Amino acid sequence: MTGMTRREWLQMMAALSFAPSGLRTQQPQDRLAAFRAQIGATPIKTQPLGEHLTLLSGPGGNVVVLHGAEGLIVVDTFVAPAWPNLEESLKGLGGPVKFVINTHWHFDHTDNNAPLHAAGATVVAHENTKRRMSAPQHIAILDLEFPPSPAAALPQRVFADGYKLEANGERLGVSYVAPAHTDTDVIVWFERANVLHAGDVFFNGRYPLIDGSTGGRVFGMIKASGKSLEESIAAKPFTDLDGDWGSGRYKGDDFVRIVYLTL
Repeated sequence: MTGMTRREWLQMMAALSFAPSGLRTQQPQDRLAAFRAQIGATPIKTQPLGEHLTLLSGPGGNVVVLHGAEGLIVVDTFVAPAWPNLEESLKGLGGPVKFVINTHWHFDHTDNNAPLHAAGATVVAHENTKRRMSAPQHIAILDLEFPPSPAAALPQRVFADGYKLEANGERLGVSYVAPAHTDTDVIVWFERANVLHAGDVFFNGRYPLIDGSTGGRVFGMIKASGKSLEESIAAKPFTDLDGDWGSGRYKGDDFVRIVYLTL
């Protein structure tokens, strides 16, 4: 979930994918660096979520910080060019950073693992995140190539199903979800604050990005939303098509039921 608006995202995608003299004409690593710089130039916005919980948004996937006398736990880390501003923001919340949790492998969520680990943090992620970061990756929908992450950026603790942490009077539950945005996604629940960090399994105000190149699947996005069959039918996702497609045996509600029951 990024801090950009849908309009800003579409403008960025156009620059990457269609501009004849823009980023498309650059070499792959130059395009990746330009993409990082473009995202990294976004200012960081701060929003309190509770007594010990703060949201940092802007240059990449949202960062949530649990802070208090026992140090910081940071969920996701923005893109690399945002590091000076991220470092400053974290210092303002206290310190030191004890743990970093990656919600998935994408660069705008993991780029600053290395400097945080160098400062003493332990990086925690799903085992698939470490696997993806350890090898070259291609995101077809963005036409971007990613080299393996440096060893210092790789998670030091990995898990298959779930992981738990306690600090600053808060309990964190980290849970793996079926392949959704990627095949590396986890959600982080701050139990006492009742705050859920869903990474890029949840997009607010724009169409989601499903990275099929690294295991993302639409059925996982639907499942991860937590909606029941009745809620999915009530959302009427095929209303705009019913006039043309709803004259056969199955109506929109029937098709929603069929799709849901195959998940």
